[in-house]
Amino acid sequence: MSSPKAPTPTEPRIIVRGVHLDLTGALKSIAEEKAVRLLRHQEHIIRVRLDLEHDKKRALHQAFVAKGHIEIRGPDLLASVASDDLYKSLDQLIDKLDRMLRKRACAAKTKRHHPHGVDIPAELPKVD
Repeated sequence: MSSPKAPTPTEPRIIVRGVHLDLTGALKSIAEEKAVRLLRHQEHIIRVRLDLEHDKKRALHQAFVAKGHIEIRGPDLLASVASDDLYKSLDQLIDKLDRMLRKRACAAKTKRHHPHGVDIPAELPKVD
């Protein structure tokens, strides 16, 4: 009998949590399936955390909040979406995080392929 394989530190992980909400198996599996789409962008993603929240004190059209946190090299990416349906919030959150990852990758590619010179305002001494 073998023990379950522990995730390696470089293996991306998806964490789904429910806040003031009972997280069913079906809801958790749907959230994980949608979050897998985010992992295709970069191999440097360490962890994706999705928090699904039901806030009864908010207005009805913003009662379900989906929050996403992507741990990646450099600054982490954070996003939040509120709507009247939890599945709608989850879809919009994944789309928003996907756009953020694409924008970040595009900026890195532009920086890599179009380097710019650095202007130094002071005179540098000449070396003989």
